[in-house]
Amino acid sequence: MGAAGRDPNDAQAITAHPAVLECAVIGIPHPHWGERPKAFVTLNEDAAVAPEEIIAFCRERLAHYKCPDSIEFGPLPKTSTGKTQKFVLRQREWAGQDTQVGGV
Repeated sequence: MGAAGRDPNDAQAITAHPAVLECAVIGIPHPHWGERPKAFVTLNEDAAVAPEEIIAFCRERLAHYKCPDSIEFGPLPKTSTGKTQKFVLRQREWAGQDTQVGGV
């Protein structure tokens, strides 16, 4: 699934989890599929959850191919107005790749 197919509902499914404050979902390099979803998740204060629990939660709400393969916990990079800087996440994940479009 390419980045063009990334749906805001993917992130909404994750933020429906009671431990999740906010998240961003991007496509990261995958050797077979070109790219696969990865979620960057900020948890609510004092919340604790395993990445596997978030992935299982998503599989109950999304098509399997839309579920993230991995979860990274921590604060999201933001602009001065509070918008998530997904390009920062993409640059980090795609560093060292020839292109940011998987499989092309």
